Amino acid sequence: MKGRRHASGLHSDVEGKLGVSAGDDFNGSRQVLNEQEEFNQEEKRVLELLTRGLSREFPNPQRVGCPDSAVLRGIAFRKLRLSEVDRWLEHLSSCSPCYQEFTELRKEASQRRRTQAWIAVAAVLIFAVAGWLWVRIHHSVQPPETAVLDLRDLSLARGQNPNQAGQRPLEIHRSVKHLILDLPIGSKEGAYEIGLLSETGAPVLGSSGTARLEDQVVILPLDLDVSRVQSGRYFLALRQPGLEWTRYPARIF
Repeated sequence: MKGRRHASGLHSDVEGKLGVSAGDDFNGSRQVLNEQEEFNQEEKRVLELLTRGLSREFPNPQRVGCPDSAVLRGIAFRKLRLSEVDRWLEHLSSCSPCYQEFTELRKEASQRRRTQAWIAVAAVLIFAVAGWLWVRIHHSVQPPETAVLDLRDLSLARGQNPNQAGQRPLEIHRSVKHLILDLPIGSKEGAYEIGLLSETGAPVLGSSGTARLEDQVVILPLDLDVSRVQSGRYFLALRQPGLEWTRYPARIF
């Protein structure tokens, strides 16, 4: 009947020519793939047979014309130049003892390369972990550059000797370059002067800053680089301009 479409096989186009359907194309492609897979399997089988043949079919008990083991090891471990290897390739293909020895050496070389690769990976991991630990420890023990000192419970009358008041000294690390002081209760906002005095009262360092009220606490931030002084006992002196110093015992360590 005219107009009937064929699902597969040959069919006639509008000009009456014969063609191949899509189903035949698919079946043909699958057949090609199957043939290629069979060819690959057969090729692998042939190579295995050739390998067994090389290791058995060319006996050379007297080892005539054989290179010494150092040459075979050099070839297996890829330590010889191509020009040095080329002269022995024909012999390896026609001498079963040499081929057997070369095969064992090649297995050894392959194993050694894998071992070296794992060692390299392990070394990289060890260095990475060691570097991470070093950075972590270095940053964790790095002393701070800013110290916060709470003076709210250390109120003294101006001019009073702090040693007689039985105060514990303020602890300040020598790495400190900035201070944040919580001023005593009742302190006012505004300009302040600060000094680091020796035990005899001699000035060692000096600085100044402006105090401000934050969360009901008068805060005085300022710069004071104590890394320039030696460790020991000092006085931290504080005053507003024109007033007497209020001194607090301090220990630089």
